[in-house]
Amino acid sequence: MSAKKEWIAAATEALDKAYVPYSHFPVGACLVTNDGKTYQGINIENASYGLSNCAERTAFFKAVSEGERNFSHLVIAGRTPEPISPCGACRQVMAEFCDPAMPVTLVGENGRTKETTVEGLLPYMFTDKDL
Repeated sequence: MSAKKEWIAAATEALDKAYVPYSHFPVGACLVTNDGKTYQGINIENASYGLSNCAERTAFFKAVSEGERNFSHLVIAGRTPEPISPCGACRQVMAEFCDPAMPVTLVGENGRTKETTVEGLLPYMFTDKDL
């Protein structure tokens, strides 16, 4: 199995771990570091909705908390008919930690995928260069 297929499988597997008692809308993520290490993420809901966290941010925060700062790929999976799209907050977190050209694979039901980049998801992103 290719590395990319393994990453897609990891993101898809994470769907079953999502804590989504309110929306019933699971999302899984697999974040890959430059040296090939992977971090799974899930969305985690809270009765106080604003305190919920997305799968993508969970994966980034896990990796960054372990000292990782260099990423090469992100896979996001959902049980959506079309490949899932990340929210704006997750796109901004990607912009903080990733090269704009970093590949992002979006996955929907039945393995349907869409390939894009961080910049493709968030053109004209706000970065430290704007401060």
